[in-house]
Amino acid sequence: MQGASGKITIIAIALLTLGACSKGDAPSLMNLRSDTGGPDEFLILPTSPLEAPEDFTALPQPTPGGTNRTDATPIADAVNALGGDGERAVSSGLTGAEQAIVSAASRYGVTTNIRAVLASDDLEWRQANNSRLLERLFNVSTYFRAYEAMSLDQYLELARLRGLGVWTPAAPPDGIN
Repeated sequence: MQGASGKITIIAIALLTLGACSKGDAPSLMNLRSDTGGPDEFLILPTSPLEAPEDFTALPQPTPGGTNRTDATPIADAVNALGGDGERAVSSGLTGAEQAIVSAASRYGVTTNIRAVLASDDLEWRQANNSRLLERLFNVSTYFRAYEAMSLDQYLELARLRGLGVWTPAAPPDGIN
């Protein structure tokens, strides 16, 4: 019996050692807040250079929420920086294509508290697909198992669409994966 308990002890230590060495295969997309010290691409804005006025006593009154001397058209500048037509975006509000997208997305009505509804539904789903005892004990991510029923097999869907004759220009040609 001494030999059997020694083997079990060695196996348990080996399993614990292997579990401690895992780095975790959870993708970084699950981490909504970055804890890296890297730059935030949304904080980098190409603003106009600051200019000193000729007469500091003749400065205009501040306009909260309005334009200023340095950044006179912030929305148009942002649209231009993203490759759009800033003048058209500012003058017309939504473009025809944008208005069509908004109309199509809201054609069955709009749920005003959609974030709270989704959070509640997601919590209910995660509780129904809770992790097992050893998964909790070893801090194993159960994200993929919990949402596996909702995942899309991209290659199966591509084959289905091509079988229907749907043009898929963004997908690679057959035989290239």
